[in-house]
Amino acid sequence: MSDSTGADTYTHGHHEAVLRAHRWRTAENSAAYLLPHLRPGMSLLDVGCGPGTLTADLAARVAPGAVLGIDLSTAVVAEAEAHARDAGVPNLRFRSGDFRSAGLAERGFDVVHAHQVLQHLRDPVGALRAMGRLARRDGIVAARDGDYSAMVWWPADPRLDRWREIYLEVTRRNGAEADAGRRLAGWAAEAGLADVAYSTSTWTFATTAERGWWSELWAERTTSSSLGRQAVEYGIATPSELAGVAAGWRAFGAAAGGVFIVVSGEIIARP
Repeated sequence: MSDSTGADTYTHGHHEAVLRAHRWRTAENSAAYLLPHLRPGMSLLDVGCGPGTLTADLAARVAPGAVLGIDLSTAVVAEAEAHARDAGVPNLRFRSGDFRSAGLAERGFDVVHAHQVLQHLRDPVGALRAMGRLARRDGIVAARDGDYSAMVWWPADPRLDRWREIYLEVTRRNGAEADAGRRLAGWAAEAGLADVAYSTSTWTFATTAERGWWSELWAERTTSSSLGRQAVEYGIATPSELAGVAAGWRAFGAAAGGVFIVVSGEIIARP
């Protein structure tokens, strides 16, 4: 977890509450900007694939094209493999490792995709440059990342304001950029990618069920995931303060008419 070695630190970790959020992701709710560019027969690399629900949806869009999902966590990759088997997606395989050093073939994929990955890396420009090398000359580099400072909610609650302050400070200590969404186009240009098209999209949690699900995820993550442990270890927050933030999340989940809007930026670019 130390940031002194120059290695990337995954702020969220792989707590069950984190994985529940990742399993919710689909092509429709997390990669709509990319779907018009996909065609059957394309090969696709999904960087930081997590438990594989989004990857499997993308694989279905490009079938029979070969799709590879890669993630650092061997346990998460095993879950992704099980999901692909259960979903009956034969053109999809997974491997564990870092896509930047895994020996993947340069110019080997029609599409190189990363969802909510660059915000956790110390060198997002270098990562985009590496993604560009893995894409075919006429291929696509696609990335989508959240922007924590742009997220909005109602009703106002100082405990959620404090949640964001804690989150931003932890990610800075980890050498990462939580406001990656607004920076993607600039990073892509710096990485030498061409024809960069930038857009934004949102996840909106407004129904009683949506608020309850989202708020409980973040209440658990605040106190029990790597985020909470790092906040305490770095001296950013105390356990009692984190418990108060979690209570704020649960109060939001119970608030009639409450709304939480997650803003993400996204790019389509050419290598």
